[in-house]
Amino acid sequence: MRIAETFHSIQGEGILSGTPSFFIRLSGCNLRCRWCDTPYASWHPEGTDWDVMALAHAASESGAHHAVITGGEPLIAPALPDLMQALKDQGLHLTLETAGTLPPADFPCDLASLSPKLANSTPSIETAGVAWVERHEKTRLQPDILRQWCQFSDYQLKFVVATPADLEEIKTVVTAIRLPIPPERILLMPEGTDPTTLRQRYPLLIAACLEHGYRLCPRLHIDLFGNTRGT
Repeated sequence: MRIAETFHSIQGEGILSGTPSFFIRLSGCNLRCRWCDTPYASWHPEGTDWDVMALAHAASESGAHHAVITGGEPLIAPALPDLMQALKDQGLHLTLETAGTLPPADFPCDLASLSPKLANSTPSIETAGVAWVERHEKTRLQPDILRQWCQFSDYQLKFVVATPADLEEIKTVVTAIRLPIPPERILLMPEGTDPTTLRQRYPLLIAACLEHGYRLCPRLHIDLFGNTRGT
């Protein structure tokens, strides 16, 4: 399977933020988010081919107790179930980061980190072309599949927020899932890849968390390392 990068670092997002983890970033994506911060795994997929057992060995040798499988979109990789099982066989806690556009399969997963894409993710025709804009819009939000994930494993719903309109859209998305989602499982993450922009977004997110009981999701890795690969 094609891997954009592997690295041992600190989880920077979500309910396990701050946890030492071994990251495996699969290359390839079925979306083209406007604000994507890993274009080398989506817009312009790159990487090298790895054997599943070699990846599992590297994760075990890192000394981490948590593994994070991310992308791109990991679910488009045919060998993903084999990778998840091989990592679980090493005794690792598994977080799978996905946009939730493809359903879960027969593999172990301890935490589904679901990142439904709001309208703010749609790229411009100038940057992506008509075909990708149409494909992105058709694919980006799948409430029925998100419901399957919420019933499949422990989960978090992580939303990228920039404006008040995004907060209204989040309410619509959560309602469409048709499950009693606890508000603390809804994580609001500021859109941006530099500390200044992130700080400017926080007042809006803090107000929403205080009003609705959502959880604030800082981008810890940006504060610690900047917007750099391998972190």
